[in-house]
Amino acid sequence: MRISKASLVSPGTNQLYGTFAVALSLFVFAYSPRFGQVSILFYYALWLPLVLVDYRKVLGNYGKYLWIFAFTVFACLSFFWSAAPGMTMRTGVQYLSHVVCALIAMRTIDIPTLTRGGIAGVALVLLYSLLFGVYHYDPLDGTFSFVGAFASKNQLGFYASLGIYFAFVAVFTLGERGIWMAAAGVSGLIAAYSLLASQSATSVLTTAAIIGLSLGMRVISALRPSNRKGLFLAAAMFGVVAAVAIAYSGGIDVVLGAFGKNSTLTGRTYLWQQGIEAASASPIVGVGYQAYWIQGFSEAERLWEEFYITARSGFHFHNTYIEAIVETGLIGLLLLTMVLVTTVFGHLKRLLSEDRDPDSMVLFGIAILLLIRSFVEVDILNPYHVGSFLLYFSAGKLTIRRTRPTMNWLWPEDRRSAAYRVRFSA
Repeated sequence: MRISKASLVSPGTNQLYGTFAVALSLFVFAYSPRFGQVSILFYYALWLPLVLVDYRKVLGNYGKYLWIFAFTVFACLSFFWSAAPGMTMRTGVQYLSHVVCALIAMRTIDIPTLTRGGIAGVALVLLYSLLFGVYHYDPLDGTFSFVGAFASKNQLGFYASLGIYFAFVAVFTLGERGIWMAAAGVSGLIAAYSLLASQSATSVLTTAAIIGLSLGMRVISALRPSNRKGLFLAAAMFGVVAAVAIAYSGGIDVVLGAFGKNSTLTGRTYLWQQGIEAASASPIVGVGYQAYWIQGFSEAERLWEEFYITARSGFHFHNTYIEAIVETGLIGLLLLTMVLVTTVFGHLKRLLSEDRDPDSMVLFGIAILLLIRSFVEVDILNPYHVGSFLLYFSAGKLTIRRTRPTMNWLWPEDRRSAAYRVRFSA
């Protein structure tokens, strides 16, 4: 039996394969530390062979991706001055190949397929954690937390946040009905339960923020294009003023107290201070990508001991920007920040432009979620991580030129047929 190329590499016509590939990729990202190298090879097998099907369509023009690959290439080059060159070379190549897979996915699947794969994949990840998960004792705050099958409750919370978000946009932005509407509901309930079980303040707060922002952007997008930018700027200014007022009135302490936290964020402020001091040793180019948390290195060993990390691995500064400047210096920090900020504002610009754009609505929410979490977590700096996969997927979509739709974008409740689909050309 012959399988047509379109059924594998054409966005919108390969939903079955795309959904399967995204779902299994998310499972690999979650549990590759448990299942080892075999799971990583399986992840590569989902995406890299698509190049052989139609390399022009799958790869596109890589000249458009120079800004996307800038940080990745610099991370690999840091091998030449790395404190642990072997680790830097290995992880740098892994990160590069991971980015390539994300861009292949970006070229071959559309946003509804990504969302369906996210719904299925997150449900699979969380069900596995609920069935085989455990509780961990946190010696810093003296509490037991459900971490699922992860090493950290924050990672469980991150997947739960993604599950809620994908379920939300599937129904309210993309207008899924029938079986996928039901799947979104079930996955959303599993994610909500997992989020509460994780007791991750970071994930709970970012989930609430991103759902609220999505609703707000939905209201703004309902306006005429000439009115959208003004309303968005007014809302953004109000949000900044409100955040400052809450900070100065002690509201942050109240919120943290509700989650059993204090102003030190369970030791994170001390960890950030240590990271800033470590960055001062090599502020321009850093110590090398992934070359700080190495067994046998005195500073890493000291921090592992102070934070009771007996495994002596899987730890970071709980801040993407501090982690980036320690490993890759100011140059790497600027290059990584460029990718994240360009992705956020690129999709925001599309949302505030003439045509309504459900695809950018979904990707803008993902980018904002990653941006918010970047101040307290490290989701986009490591290979085989769902955060970095989604970041480079979202960034890559900005390189695809959009043609004008054959009819105006309609929101789910206004659609009467599938004729609303926008066609993209490379």
